[in-house]
Amino acid sequence: MFQRLNRRARLLSGVAFGAAALMAVGSAHAQTAPATTAQADDQATEVGEIVVTGIRRSIEAAINAKANNTSIVEVISAEDIGKLPDVSIAESLARLPGVTMQRLDGRSQQISIRGLGPDFTTALLNGRELVTTGDNRGVEFDQFPAELLNSVVVYKTPDAALIGQGLGGTVDLRTVRPLAYGRQAIAMNYRHEWNEIGALNSGTTDSGDRYTISYIDQFLDGTLGVALGYAHMSSPYQSERFNAWGYPNYTDGNLLTGGVKPYVMSSELERDGYMGVLEWRPNDRIHSTIDAFYSEFKNTQVLRGIEFPLAWGGSAGNCTVNVPSAVCRPAPSLRPGYTVEDGLIVAGTWDNIKGVVRNDLNKRDSNITALGWNTEFTLSDDWSANLDLSYSKVERNDVVLETNAGTGRNINGALDTLGFQLTGDGVTRFTSRLNYADPTLIRITSPQGWGGDVIAGGQAGYMNTPSIEDELKAARFSVTRELHQSPFKSIDFGFSYSERQKSFVNDQFYLGVPGGGDLTVPTAFLLDPTDLGYLGISAVLSYDALGLVNSGALDRIRNPNADVVSGNWEVTEKVSTSYIRANIDHNLFGMPLTGNVGMQFVYTDQSSTGFSARQVSQGVSQSIAVSGGKDYLEILPSSNFVLEVGDDAFVRFAAARTLARARMNDMRASRNYSFDAGKNVPGATADQNSPWSASGGNPTLMPYIADVADISFEKYFANRKGYISIAAFYKNLESYVYNHDQIFDFTGYPTGGLTPVINFGKSSAPDNGEGGWIKGLELSISAPFDIFHPALEGFGAQFSASMTDSEVQPDPTQPPTTLPGLSEDVVNGSIYYERYGFQSRISARYRSDFLGEVSGFDNGRTLRSVAAETVVDAQVGYEFQSGPLEGLSVLAQVNNLTDEPFKTFQNGDERQTIDYQHYGRTFAVGLNYKF
Repeated sequence: MFQRLNRRARLLSGVAFGAAALMAVGSAHAQTAPATTAQADDQATEVGEIVVTGIRRSIEAAINAKANNTSIVEVISAEDIGKLPDVSIAESLARLPGVTMQRLDGRSQQISIRGLGPDFTTALLNGRELVTTGDNRGVEFDQFPAELLNSVVVYKTPDAALIGQGLGGTVDLRTVRPLAYGRQAIAMNYRHEWNEIGALNSGTTDSGDRYTISYIDQFLDGTLGVALGYAHMSSPYQSERFNAWGYPNYTDGNLLTGGVKPYVMSSELERDGYMGVLEWRPNDRIHSTIDAFYSEFKNTQVLRGIEFPLAWGGSAGNCTVNVPSAVCRPAPSLRPGYTVEDGLIVAGTWDNIKGVVRNDLNKRDSNITALGWNTEFTLSDDWSANLDLSYSKVERNDVVLETNAGTGRNINGALDTLGFQLTGDGVTRFTSRLNYADPTLIRITSPQGWGGDVIAGGQAGYMNTPSIEDELKAARFSVTRELHQSPFKSIDFGFSYSERQKSFVNDQFYLGVPGGGDLTVPTAFLLDPTDLGYLGISAVLSYDALGLVNSGALDRIRNPNADVVSGNWEVTEKVSTSYIRANIDHNLFGMPLTGNVGMQFVYTDQSSTGFSARQVSQGVSQSIAVSGGKDYLEILPSSNFVLEVGDDAFVRFAAARTLARARMNDMRASRNYSFDAGKNVPGATADQNSPWSASGGNPTLMPYIADVADISFEKYFANRKGYISIAAFYKNLESYVYNHDQIFDFTGYPTGGLTPVINFGKSSAPDNGEGGWIKGLELSISAPFDIFHPALEGFGAQFSASMTDSEVQPDPTQPPTTLPGLSEDVVNGSIYYERYGFQSRISARYRSDFLGEVSGFDNGRTLRSVAAETVVDAQVGYEFQSGPLEGLSVLAQVNNLTDEPFKTFQNGDERQTIDYQHYGRTFAVGLNYKF
């Protein structure tokens, strides 16, 4: 069922399982706290009420929050986030049992929970659903400064009062509550960071800074609390990136590289985050809290490299042996004498190669605003009420820029001879005879003639500038009734209403040299050449691509094609949720039983507007405004039972029905369509020879639905400073979205003046198909080593392992597959020491191969096999305990300690590398001061 772990993961798991056996023996002799029962009320488990002062206390706080929650949860405390060498919150989340992340450009951005990817995970801020900066629903966690959060709770099982719950899990990001914190605090920290491989592109930096200031205080005899925070980050990151087009069959049947597109990338992520909380509790009957969060996020990536069309290079012009080369460009040819290993051509020489020098840029500017106001009313001894209002909005603008340069336009210009050899990591190294850094030889042009359907002779580049707005307004009201002389201690009734609107504007432009021909890069934009030594190319021409485009040196021509017009869409969701939850406090055969049972009634009214467009002729399209939608009701029962079978030993069981709404771009009304006049003849039917055909979204999509069951055993020891847990889960996916041909009514669609003989035809679109299943086991251990011997005080370890399997078959005509984003084996481990002011930690996380989601140039979704990886982080620090420096601490951190690359491949063969990205190590040193 499960793949075997790789060597490093087996070593890690062997050590941890050995430690687990010792812990099981040691815990029998360890001092334990008096038995406690889990609490159903989330307010009773507010992590902000625990004062966190270091690694050990943060772990202890997380353990207590886990033990006290009626749902199966994982928790990270504020110190845990703040003191680890993490680029984003996702890095810390990825260390939790059952949680994984996929690195993007060397940093974590989105997470998967129990094998279900970002589309199935909901993120909340202080219990309220958030909008997202991505194209769909998946939350990009690098938007949220870790320093401004007090805790993160991951719900693996829902209850009826958890609004906005996800099918895979729910991540609740929580800011501090100043009255619960209970004292004045001012904290400042500073980090300086740098990457070991240096700035790979001219005009970029390899170092950055992070600094934060936080203030918490209470006034008016402790009835008014204030918390304010500001966090700035300027974080550079680098990568050497190799990309292969694919591996077609050569004439002799062996595989060879179709083409390559390698870069070096230099990036800088800039973020300014602001947090404010105002909390007022004038008496025991009113408690009101206003919280606000704002983040400005800028990410700039400079990519420079060269693209070599090889086996798929083709030719330009009507080229034959007897036609002079002045009117054609011969196709690339592989010289005899090449080297073959196990059916793959790994070394040889290519003739007639025309390279495309690339100077590209990706830029994202986004901001997120989240506001919330919550008021609790105690109406009597038995009745209380809660009103919560919230608003959040995202605005995002991207620039995805490509510019091309080469020896000449289309059939013109010098050709190269390339020697090549595949290295052990799947990267191809070349030797060339041309100087790709010579500005008199390499000029801005269309070396391959790409884009000739819009610009005569081809495009000199392309500019994609999509923008997104996502807005969510919500209101919630609930009432709680305390019960007496009943197995239930209380019952909750609630109603929530939300409106969400997300739009995608698809602006795309061709770039052309004015008047055609070639353009020598103006001196004002010319930069030092970029070294592609890892590829074997000593240097390539480099220039300020965005500055050049903004100067007007290149023509900007809007892409008129139908697929761009139909790329615009808007989706609106109005969701009404009513719920009832009964909270259990009972004695079952002498054992405390807590938990809850409940039900949600979720009514959704969804709609979408957009454009359907068809290509009339080259560069000419025709479009029509379209809309569609659907409304539906889903009933979602849920239950959580926690039985305390011994001193701090719990058996948990949960069962629920959950949903995840479809991807928003899948729900778009927009589509491409065509009308074939040649088929517009009598006798055509909707599924045979119809003149109509289309592809696009489906605004009537129903959500993904799953019935889930969880069971776990948890044993806490050493005064709840440690625990061991084993859990199993099963998710029965009732439905899963897939693409297939459907009969569609094209009535009213333009045909260019022709009268259609039929208004029905096939449209390829997302649809709700059959489902499948996910099942898994999770083991987690956390233990301070002083439970074995007092001399080991300060030392401790954490370990978790998850084994997950899945199968989905939405299309009955296709074989079943595993879920995208699911790694069958995930292992996490940390060893730490904290005492006498000294602190250190080393953490490793491993995940096996999985099917990952990557983005193409047009931001489209592409699924690729991602190779297994083990990522190691470490930190060491010291905090002054007394004297004039009391409150000051110093810290040194390293991310990606073992310099683990990121790799994707195809056809189950890791030699057929598609992407190989080398990031290097990132170091940081810093100061923290609290008073």
